[in-house]
Amino acid sequence: MPPVVKHHDDEEIRAELLHAWRGYRRHAWGHDELKPLSRAPHDWNAGKSLLMTPVDALDTLIIVKADAEADAARALIDEKLSFDEDAYVKVFEITIRELGGLLSAYQMTGDARLLALAKDLGRRLAPAFKSKTGMPYQYVNLHTGAVRGKQSNPAEIGTLLLEFGTLAKLSGEPAHFDRARKALMALYKRRSELGLYGSSIDVETGKWLDPTAHIGSGIDSYYEYLVKAGKLFGDDELARIGHDALAAANSYLAEEDAIGGLWYGRADMTTGKRTASVFGALDAFFPAVLVLDGDADRAARLEMSAYTMWRSFGLEPELYDYRAAKIVEPEYYLRPEIIESAYYLWLETHDQRWREMGRSFFNDIKTYCRTDEAYAAIADVRTKKQSDRLESYFFAETMKYLYLLFAADDALPVNVIFNTEAHPLRRTW
Repeated sequence: MPPVVKHHDDEEIRAELLHAWRGYRRHAWGHDELKPLSRAPHDWNAGKSLLMTPVDALDTLIIVKADAEADAARALIDEKLSFDEDAYVKVFEITIRELGGLLSAYQMTGDARLLALAKDLGRRLAPAFKSKTGMPYQYVNLHTGAVRGKQSNPAEIGTLLLEFGTLAKLSGEPAHFDRARKALMALYKRRSELGLYGSSIDVETGKWLDPTAHIGSGIDSYYEYLVKAGKLFGDDELARIGHDALAAANSYLAEEDAIGGLWYGRADMTTGKRTASVFGALDAFFPAVLVLDGDADRAARLEMSAYTMWRSFGLEPELYDYRAAKIVEPEYYLRPEIIESAYYLWLETHDQRWREMGRSFFNDIKTYCRTDEAYAAIADVRTKKQSDRLESYFFAETMKYLYLLFAADDALPVNVIFNTEAHPLRRTW
């Protein structure tokens, strides 16, 4: 690995964050997201903005001390954001981005309007949990409370407790915590005898629809929330369940390649039989969770494999077959997970190789994804052709983890737990 070139990394990362943010302000202010190539706004729900980017970006702007920009974002949210919309929203996405963002920003600022918005949103999302099993439907109408989407997955079912639990503590409404924990436990009770989870489940019957086990999209953050909820809420049962779930994944999903690299593939949840040797950008969150569970050695090995995938193409592909050494899905959506894992490994070890790795990530993203106005996703990492997409998590996660990787250790309060959208939550209750 080449030596790191130091020139105030956190300041340079801050400057690039603000470059992208100002592009959003110029061309998409008041909308959910910026389309960076066409320089046009994009809203998630039939043109009705929920201010996705301002909410997702606010705590990052506060952390990097971009005070004027943070104040502008907070003023827009305070004045314009309303959840009384006759629109179906995806419970998982709105929870991690909007509810998490509002709660984190409230803890940082004390702005009562942010907590009021979080309370309102939490109540509007509550009907999603009214299935026979307690596992939430995928979609809920924010105005009517109608639900749909009974076919869900472990990530969307089990990635709600940090936000709803924090809301319960800050609002004095314990039912929020109880609903989200019940959903998580309903999923846990349906694990296979091997301790594995499938890719798709019916929330009304509790029957598995797809028995494929893995750590990627659709399952990933379920593992994360078991470990993190145990820490945030002092919940020993969840901590134990999380540790056991990771152990099962280590036993049945992990394998070594021909040169000893560690990867995690896919297997049947019932038999443990290998079904695919694919690993991708979203799977790269797993080293961070291994660190939190006390297994930094395994985390380091897996992170180095993920970095090999990144270096092979100059950016990481969405999905990669590690046995065949070929791309399965070529896009790079500005994902943060591999950076997140480098950050956790840095916190745990203070080994400079993780910062050196972070510098490579930043340099490559800046080289290939920067535009005159902001940053753009990549349609194919082999050609580096840009696509007209800039997800709000670029502000919430990707740039935040890059910044924190090089910032002073006291850039955040101690005992912060990040939700899966990198919104820092603290046990202030």
